[in-house]
Amino acid sequence: MDIEKRISLLEKIAQDEKVALETLKEKIRQGTVVVPLNKKRKINHPCAIGEGMRVKVNVNLGSSWEADGIEEELKKLSVSIKYGADTVMDLSTGKNLKEIRKAILEQSPVPVGTVPIYEVAVKAMEEKGNFSSITPRDILQTIEEQAREGVDFFTIHCGLNRKTLEVFSRQKRVMDMVSRGGAILLNWMLAKNKENPLYEYFDKILEIAKEYEVTLSLGDSLRPGSVLDATDRAQIEELILLGELTQRAHSKGVQVIIEGPGHMALDQIETNVLAEKKICQGAPFYVLGPLVTDIALGYDHIAGAIGAAYAAYCGADFLCYVTPAEHLRLPTVEDVKEGLIAFKIAAHAGDLARGNKHAYIRDEQVSRARKKRNWEEQFELSFDPEKARAYYFRDRQKIKDVCSMCSKFCSIKLVDKCRKFLIK
Repeated sequence: MDIEKRISLLEKIAQDEKVALETLKEKIRQGTVVVPLNKKRKINHPCAIGEGMRVKVNVNLGSSWEADGIEEELKKLSVSIKYGADTVMDLSTGKNLKEIRKAILEQSPVPVGTVPIYEVAVKAMEEKGNFSSITPRDILQTIEEQAREGVDFFTIHCGLNRKTLEVFSRQKRVMDMVSRGGAILLNWMLAKNKENPLYEYFDKILEIAKEYEVTLSLGDSLRPGSVLDATDRAQIEELILLGELTQRAHSKGVQVIIEGPGHMALDQIETNVLAEKKICQGAPFYVLGPLVTDIALGYDHIAGAIGAAYAAYCGADFLCYVTPAEHLRLPTVEDVKEGLIAFKIAAHAGDLARGNKHAYIRDEQVSRARKKRNWEEQFELSFDPEKARAYYFRDRQKIKDVCSMCSKFCSIKLVDKCRKFLIK
């Protein structure tokens, strides 16, 4: 991004993050922090993602081929903003995806990302019924069109090329490839016997990103979709290629995020985070979960939040939420809320573990309010005040300053009665 032309924006972010402006600017220059914001957009809540910043959370929105209601997606956007999403991504693959993207861009006060290959694929399926009709020109035109519309960051699956595909073809994976963008490009590459256009024309993509100040999120087509496939050679081979592409992007002044796994057991998370930071020159790491088990259907937001909290502690900068509907259906508004809150908790836990003093201040405020049995203050400091308030008042006791868990045996209240006898 053009740092000097965006100085007022960076001042706002530095104040929000409680870091020195010069520190923020230097980290952006180094590529260890990005500010995803298209030069054509002005928003109320910009954010910085990366080293030394608060851990951020992204919410995925968007239609599917089976469900394409604009109003429903805007309700999800509203809930996302209410409960603290730092960014949103429109992953629409329905027939009215242009209208949904336009509406989200108009109404979102936070950065908006997309996956341009989805629009290209939807158009090809509508017109020809397959992906083989896609041309590199179609892809580049779509990327430029979305940049002109104001999209702030793109997922670009440029790490899948002939070399990484050859390595992947030799792997004996349980889940093969679970990246939707990667699978679309795999089908195209095999049908046409050609190189992935997102890799072959990467320099042209950099030109578009530079012109509109779009941040590139380098997608992980070969991320593991099962804990049994994690950290295999195909995944690492792609990461090495993404490291090379990161250098090319930085040399052109383009901001880069690296996308990461996926499904992964707890004991492999730290290794993956450290590998990304080393191979990709400290570029911000954007992780989907990771989900630490494959058996949590209906509760994948919990499996993902467990992995996300640990990944954040290890150095991941950006968490893509997972909802209870993951692997099962398009999420509802309530699913979006549940997934987002789970990941906001994970991000906060990561901030605490990383020593963010401002995260500790919030915990201290809650604890002191709890000690005073100041319920309203506790509610307002929580991630979901409405739910906390409803739980408390559902079983309201005659004793007004305690909850129904302990009632007259409340340890805090009992100790308060002994306070004057305790050594100070």
